[in-house]
Amino acid sequence: MRALIIEENLDTPKIILDSKKKLFEISGRSYPEDSLNFFKEILKWIDQYADKPNKKTTFVFKLVYFNSSSYKYFLDILYRLQKIKKKGYTLEVLWYYRDGDLDIKESGKEFSLLVNIPVKIKKM
Repeated sequence: MRALIIEENLDTPKIILDSKKKLFEISGRSYPEDSLNFFKEILKWIDQYADKPNKKTTFVFKLVYFNSSSYKYFLDILYRLQKIKKKGYTLEVLWYYRDGDLDIKESGKEFSLLVNIPVKIKKM
């Protein structure tokens, strides 16, 4: 499967989705002007990957800021990742936050409660 790499911009996060290198990461700031257009390709890639995933997937979020529309798409991503776990594959989600950033930390905890995936909350 072809990797999807999107470089970080002023208002969009860096995206690394590479099944061959086993790298799955979203990092930086996320407040795109057109969230639907930005996340559409990412969600499509994850849907295709979930059909034939690696035996183990570790998906990493390292966000410093995101808006409410990004929150919705991160939740969509996590719901799609649930398919991997339901198929019996190993799935790990790591949610990083900067020391003292309680908003990002709490968001990770919320996501963990909303989806049927354990989300490990870690300090950067």
